[in-house]
Amino acid sequence: MKANNISAQELEEGKELRLDFDKLNTIVSQSTGVIPVAVQNAKTKEVILIAYTNKEALEKSMKTGIATFWSTSRNELWIKGATSGNIFELKEVYVNCEQNSLLYLVLPKVDGICHTHNSKGEARNCYYRRVNMKTGILENLNP
Repeated sequence: MKANNISAQELEEGKELRLDFDKLNTIVSQSTGVIPVAVQNAKTKEVILIAYTNKEALEKSMKTGIATFWSTSRNELWIKGATSGNIFELKEVYVNCEQNSLLYLVLPKVDGICHTHNSKGEARNCYYRRVNMKTGILENLNP
C-alpha cells in the first residue's frame, strides 16, 4: 500500500494519474548524498527508469561496467537485475550542466525490466503508460 491508501495494483495498472510528489522529500530526509540517474537504452534510446546513485554506487558502476544504484527504500547498493540476471551493461555516463544528475546509457541483458508485467505475463519497461493530454487519463501502451 502507498501512503495515499491505494493498492499497488491500482497504482501500477490503474488509469488515474497519482503522482508521488513527496518522493524526493522522503529521499532528501532519509538518504544524504544521492542524485537522480536517468537510465536510457543505448540502442533504442528508450528511457528505462529513473534511479538514484551516490558516490559509492557511481564508483562501482564505473569500475565494474554494470549499472549500480543506491536503493533509497532499502538504503543499500542495488544492482538492478542482480537476482534475475536482467542487469544493465554500462556503456556511457553523462552529467548535466549543474552536476546534480546523471544519464546512464546502458545495454539491458534482456528486454522488459520492470517488476510489472503485461497481460501476457511478459516483463515491460517502467514507462509503459502515457498521460492523455486532453483527459489526464493514463493510457497503457503495453497492457
